[in-house]
Amino acid sequence: MIDSSATIAPTARIHEDAVVGPGVRIGEFCVVESDVVIGAGCLLEPYVFVKRWTTLGENNEISAGTVLGTDPLDKNFKGERSYLRIGNNNKIREHYTISRGTQPESITSIGDGNYIMTSGHVAHNCTIGNNVVIASCALVAGYVDVEDSAFISGGVVIHQFSKVGRLAMIGGNTRVNLDVPPFFLYSGFNVEPVGLNIVGLRRAGFSAARVSLLKKAYKALFLQGLKLDDALTHIEQNLASDDTAHLVRFINGSKRGICRPSSV
Repeated sequence: MIDSSATIAPTARIHEDAVVGPGVRIGEFCVVESDVVIGAGCLLEPYVFVKRWTTLGENNEISAGTVLGTDPLDKNFKGERSYLRIGNNNKIREHYTISRGTQPESITSIGDGNYIMTSGHVAHNCTIGNNVVIASCALVAGYVDVEDSAFISGGVVIHQFSKVGRLAMIGGNTRVNLDVPPFFLYSGFNVEPVGLNIVGLRRAGFSAARVSLLKKAYKALFLQGLKLDDALTHIEQNLASDDTAHLVRFINGSKRGICRPSSV
């Protein structure tokens, strides 16, 4: 089950039932349990532990001391089979832990092209999209949903069941206990919007016209003193675009409620 082109350090321990793809490099003192799949071109630095029922796609780089597929940090967990599934082209840096799902057959999912920095945790049943950045020492609790291209700064703590929207940026040491709509910048001890994520939008190729509409949507939501339903109606009727439609869908789908300034 180990491809002939894979390179395995002599001190690594790979279970005979694991699948190791072409060009994989596994460093010293790594442990790979049974029912694990490691896709082509992956790199496991020394002391990486990949636990049972974990799947890695292709070209992932996992740094030293990381543990993938840990049992959930959940008192309701009974030990049944559940999964961690990681896509392609992710970088997960040193001393990180990611748990598999709590309920039988449930999944923790990490998409493609994410950069996850050091010394943090993604908990059970989270869904992390594509091209997300999670900086060092951030903690993501269970059942959190992070959309594509979000940026979570260092020291951020995200409460279970919260959602973070596409291209949102959360400043360092912020506590996220409500849903965070897409495209905007957030900060404060308790998460509050503080403007547009201009840098992220520009890097994502947003035109001046797209940014202008989102600025107007931000003002309607957070600066004009409108009730939330009235703000959403205004956006739908006067600021229609694919981006604002995504924004409205996100807010209408929120179960926890979205963060708004304390003055609103």
